[in-house]
Amino acid sequence: MSVPVTGLLIPFLGTATGAGCVFFLRRELSVSLQRALTGFAAGVMTAASIWSLIVPAVEQSSGMGRWAFLPAFVGFWLGILFLLLLDHVIPHLHWSIGQTEGPKSRLTRTAMLVLAVTLHNIPEGMAVGIVCAGVRGGAGEITAGGALALSLGIAVQNFPEGAIISMPLCAEGQSRPKAFWLGVLSGAVEPVFGALTVVLAELVLPVMPTLLSFAAGAMLYVVVEELIPEMSAGEHSNIGVVLFAAGFSLMMALDLALG
Repeated sequence: MSVPVTGLLIPFLGTATGAGCVFFLRRELSVSLQRALTGFAAGVMTAASIWSLIVPAVEQSSGMGRWAFLPAFVGFWLGILFLLLLDHVIPHLHWSIGQTEGPKSRLTRTAMLVLAVTLHNIPEGMAVGIVCAGVRGGAGEITAGGALALSLGIAVQNFPEGAIISMPLCAEGQSRPKAFWLGVLSGAVEPVFGALTVVLAELVLPVMPTLLSFAAGAMLYVVVEELIPEMSAGEHSNIGVVLFAAGFSLMMALDLALG
């Protein structure tokens, strides 16, 4: 199986496996566990943004001398602004506080919860797609091992994300099969956006550094705007911070060991 196909499927399988927890766990996830899982996901995404995306972007621009940071700088801000735009045009629900965001909509609470997780998954799919395109295009700073590390890291953090969406949906009255498939559906956007990104990135390989940092900016927007507030909401607890550190160190180790 080719690098892009494998790289795009692994994170999706992580989401689907996590959503499958709805068949084995009878209770809704506790607040502490939700904080822990959200913190872990935030740590993985932060480390992936730095080690798998921004660092390779700067290395690829090393021929620009003192301006080597510029493509990464521009791409990073484009990624931030892209997610800021999506955040304002897609109606979605912040599950931890029950607050809706985006334009007014008649969508159900369930639909907006699925859209919220889908919004998280778009930059992750783009990140994997860009790295896989770099491997196919022969970008020396991006290796097959590095692409595998990114895919595995995102799959690991997608597992709790799948559970976080399917379990509350079941607790709110959805049947277990329906909650499972909604969880799976929320992750389907990753391989779709990843595949589109592979195709587009291969057409514009000269701007690969900008594309890499674009994905990094998009992922960090999700971390700061969505995940960190959710892991810190409510009564004070350090569990989210500890699991953030665990996720960050795991993703860093995967990238450096396999890349």
